[in-house]
Amino acid sequence: MNIEHIWGEYRASLQAFLRKNVSNTADVDDLLQEVLIKTYTHLKTVKDPTQIKSWLFQVANNAIIDFYRKQGRQHALQEDELWYSKEEESIPSQLAGCISPFIQALPQDEAEMLTAIEINGETQKNYAEKHGIKYSTLKSRVHKSRERLLGLYQECCDFSLDSKGNLMEYKQKPNSCNKC
Repeated sequence: MNIEHIWGEYRASLQAFLRKNVSNTADVDDLLQEVLIKTYTHLKTVKDPTQIKSWLFQVANNAIIDFYRKQGRQHALQEDELWYSKEEESIPSQLAGCISPFIQALPQDEAEMLTAIEINGETQKNYAEKHGIKYSTLKSRVHKSRERLLGLYQECCDFSLDSKGNLMEYKQKPNSCNKC
């Protein structure tokens, strides 16, 4: 078990887990560093390599518990420090508000198809039957249209993905977009 490989694979997921439970980004970075140190020093105690992921998240969870215990001893928490009191919108939810202008920027047939499937929730199979298109052909068109849609998003924003391709954060490029 190689620490560089393990950390490269799980770092982004661990960071996202910590962000969900700790509101201050500096504290998240400190906790992530703690998890790395504990991983480095105690990795040899993990006997089964298939248990690495659950072990890492248990270490992270324990670090969060210790963090809040330590803070509780130091001072009473203020409302703005409570991670659960904040109604932070998820990244996909933030980007969902921008999807219609991007879809409308696609060719009309693609825009109609993606609006029906992605926004109105129509199944691909049902859409294919209604429009007399082979299901496999429609799946291919939807895939290509989604790629074009992603390309439009990428013209406006930089995205950070974890090792599994999950969206971690995004940043709008300066002077690049007026769709949102």
